[in-house]
Amino acid sequence: MDTSTLIERALDGQRLAVGRLISLVEDGGADLGRIMQSLYPRTGAGYSIGITGAPGAGKSTLTERLIARARKDDHKVGVLAVDPSSPFSGGALLGDRVRMQSHATDPDVFIRSMATRGHLGGISLATHEAMRVLEAAGKDILMIETVGVGQSEVEITDACDTTLVVLNPGWGDAVQAAKAGLMEIADVFVINKADRPGTRDAVRELKQMLAMSDAEWKPEIVETVATKGDGIDILWGAIERHRAYQEDNGLLGARRRRRIEREIKDIVAARFRERVDTEAAALLGSLTDEVVERRLDPYAAADRLIASLA
Repeated sequence: MDTSTLIERALDGQRLAVGRLISLVEDGGADLGRIMQSLYPRTGAGYSIGITGAPGAGKSTLTERLIARARKDDHKVGVLAVDPSSPFSGGALLGDRVRMQSHATDPDVFIRSMATRGHLGGISLATHEAMRVLEAAGKDILMIETVGVGQSEVEITDACDTTLVVLNPGWGDAVQAAKAGLMEIADVFVINKADRPGTRDAVRELKQMLAMSDAEWKPEIVETVATKGDGIDILWGAIERHRAYQEDNGLLGARRRRRIEREIKDIVAARFRERVDTEAAALLGSLTDEVVERRLDPYAAADRLIASLA
């Protein structure tokens, strides 16, 4: 199937075509620019929810429940389950899709475990583009789930309008959580598995940390037991309140503008890196030799490399 036909069928909401376009996005092929040019006018209406947290926090079960809640309001839902370790294995893990299998027959739900192999921009850029495929295919609620480890959680949450940070009772020292950047990226905190001991302590620690913040938006703290469906309606209400707060105060547009600006920078950086690898590989090797021999410093070498690409 040629790319034009694939785009046409994806815009019509055909699942197979949507899946193939996301695969092209993951691989970062030569047609990527043309694909985005065709899809972009059909995007912008979706609302994105990022779901991050440590392995075992119950994110996949929580995501499954949120899909069901969104469908109650007749939303069309797209889900990307991003595995940040997938570049090493060559493909995304399928566990998240297995857990969400109850929605597999719903034509208005599309779930994809997403690898990022071959994509120059890494997780962040590939995720932006895959979200646009889903938006163009008619999904108005987009959920992006990732393991909250290292830089990946920041990259994924940069792509979203509302970010949920999922914790468990006994989640550990609050100072360590602050160091991990959870306070900065969370729009809503979710204490999942809240039927376990330690829930009250976790809520108290979070409230103490939030009290020290001077941010205008104070993240809500919602207790859930995703396996039982407890607290899901309350969590959905918190997401809607955060959305309304941003829309009422002009913050959503500003947030999306910053996101687009970062995306443009990512694309530029990715394209320059590709040009270095293809057009200036010999010069890079020569400059590297000079730096190793201390005849040139790395910054001067970088300046020469940039000048050669002008």
